[in-house]
Amino acid sequence: MTVIVLSGPIGAGKSSLTSILAEHLGTQAFYEGVDNNPVLPLYYQDMKRYTFLLNIYLLNHRLAQINQAIKEKNSVSDRSIYEDALFFKMNAENSVADPTEFKIYDSLLKNMLEDTPGNPSKKPDLLIYIHVSLDTMLNRIKKRGRSYEQISTDPSLKDYYSRLINYYEPWYESYNASPKMSIDGDQFDFILDETAKKEVLKQIDDKLLTIGNL
Repeated sequence: MTVIVLSGPIGAGKSSLTSILAEHLGTQAFYEGVDNNPVLPLYYQDMKRYTFLLNIYLLNHRLAQINQAIKEKNSVSDRSIYEDALFFKMNAENSVADPTEFKIYDSLLKNMLEDTPGNPSKKPDLLIYIHVSLDTMLNRIKKRGRSYEQISTDPSLKDYYSRLINYYEPWYESYNASPKMSIDGDQFDFILDETAKKEVLKQIDDKLLTIGNL
C-alpha cells in the first residue's frame, strides 16, 4: 500500500498533479473539494473570524479522507493535513487569528495523528511538495477564476499570498513525518507541457523506487 499526498501553496497545481499521478500509477485520487467547502468563502471575507472554524472543518474532512485512503491499495491526495497548521500558524503570528485557538487546534491535530497500537498509521508514505514562485502562484489563481481568491476583488490578498509563500519553504524543510520530495513548479509546467509532465512523473517514479514503494 502506498499513500501519497501533494503539498504546496494555493495555485501550485496540486489537484492537477494528483489527477496526473493517479492516472499514471493506477491509483485512487482524493481531492480537497474546495468548491463544496461552505466555510472557505466566509474565511476570505473575514479571516480573523473564520480561521478556527475553517481549520476544524478541514481537519474533519482530511481525517475522513485519510481513513478512506488507507483502505485503498494505493492512493494520491491533493492536500496534506499538515499544511492546514501552517496556514493557521501564519494567521496567528500575523494577528489574523487567535494564538490560543491555534494552540488548541495544533494539540488536537497532533493527538489525532499520533500512531496508536493496533491502528494503521495516518502518515503518508511520500509527501510531494510543489514549489512555485509568487508570480506563478498569482497567474494560476487568476486563471482558475475563483472570485474570492482574486487580487482584483481584494488587493490585500497579494500580501497574504506573499506571506504564505514565505511560510512554505521552512515548513517543507522541517517536515519529517514521512519521506518527501520537491517538484519545481516554475521550471516544469506539468499541466500544459507534455515533456515537463513526463519529467515530473519520472522524478516521482525514481523517488518511489528509492523508498521501496514502486
